[in-house]
Amino acid sequence: MEIVVGMHNLKPRHRGSVITMGTFDGIHHGHQMLLAHLAAKAEELGTQSSLITFEPTPREYFGGSEVAPRLTRFREKIVLLQRTKLDRVICLPFNNRTRSIPAEAVVKDFLHDTLDAKYVVVGDDFRFGKGAVGDYAMLKAAGATLGYGVSHLQTLTFDHERVSSSRVRSALGQGDFALAEKLLGHEYFIMGRVVYGRQLGRQLGSPTANIRLQRYRAALEGVYVVTVDEGLDRPYYGIANIGIRPTVDGKEPLLEVHIFDFDADIYGELLTVTFKHKIREEHTFESLDALKAQIGYDIEAAKAWFEYE
Repeated sequence: MEIVVGMHNLKPRHRGSVITMGTFDGIHHGHQMLLAHLAAKAEELGTQSSLITFEPTPREYFGGSEVAPRLTRFREKIVLLQRTKLDRVICLPFNNRTRSIPAEAVVKDFLHDTLDAKYVVVGDDFRFGKGAVGDYAMLKAAGATLGYGVSHLQTLTFDHERVSSSRVRSALGQGDFALAEKLLGHEYFIMGRVVYGRQLGRQLGSPTANIRLQRYRAALEGVYVVTVDEGLDRPYYGIANIGIRPTVDGKEPLLEVHIFDFDADIYGELLTVTFKHKIREEHTFESLDALKAQIGYDIEAAKAWFEYE
């Protein structure tokens, strides 16, 4: 799968594909259904499939710190998209210039003139252009005029409810990892490189691999049973905390992972942390001794969940 970042990297060979657009946060079953339809249409027309997405997401751009947490950052999204038959991801910056592009310019100047789209597939709630005034009807009419086909897929449901990124967030927030996995089609995970921290975990007797969550909020908060792999010799069991660590006056959200029976130097390694079960919410403790004791209880609870000896 090819990744194209920025308009300036679009080449003549990128023209003439079957295209979809959107945030695709989580790459859940609804997204996978649309991407399968996209791949089938590309095969039918003898061309390639392209997904156009934005960084940051439009909701992040407009909502700032108040936006709903993202399920997948760009790296995680790419990993999941590589499991599909998608040929290409075109990632464009969402900024003040992007937000000002009229819907009419999207369908003509971008989809037709720049990309020479052969076919466009979108979800039934797709909106685009300045003020989000563009909709499926406008896209369909433009395609009929400019010569590219357009179709949309109806919402996928599970247990009589829509499969959506917001429903996945709700399931994760409630600690319902079984439902989240059914909606996503995969276990929920977070990827990131191990960075140097304040060594507090080591001082508390439970050294941690620290992964910064950068500017995005995580869809999880609290203490969890996890498995850890990528960058390691094999998958390991562990326990993770996601939060700001109020007891030690933390400022930025951080993913801290204590890996059981592991003592190697993994600074700079890219880890995949897969979430299995929620143990508790993040709390403020009256002292470091109280925090240390609770970490001990949490580790025992995680090992019991795994039936880990």
